[in-house]
Amino acid sequence: MSTPDVTGQSAAYEAYEAAAELLRALSAPIRVAIVAELGAGERCVHELVEKLGVSQPLVSQHLRVLRGAGVVRGARRGREIAYSLVDEHVAHIVADAVSHAREGT
Repeated sequence: MSTPDVTGQSAAYEAYEAAAELLRALSAPIRVAIVAELGAGERCVHELVEKLGVSQPLVSQHLRVLRGAGVVRGARRGREIAYSLVDEHVAHIVADAVSHAREGT
């Protein structure tokens, strides 16, 4: 597979950079799991903790990374913050990646 020539193609290169940033944001298994859960709909932290079986501080830490990368957003719902995906395409990317990984095992 050849490497695309990005010299002089700043718009294309910017898209590659944005894709790389997205993939960096998804580089931890817990973040992939969070995105997969949010692909099914809005969730509060305690729901993610219960579903994923990890600690609340761990979920909050990874949500902070995903929020900083523009992958998720939070909306206050009373005393809690409900998280959702900014772009549903990310859920499809994660679902495809997980499906592909399962095929290899």
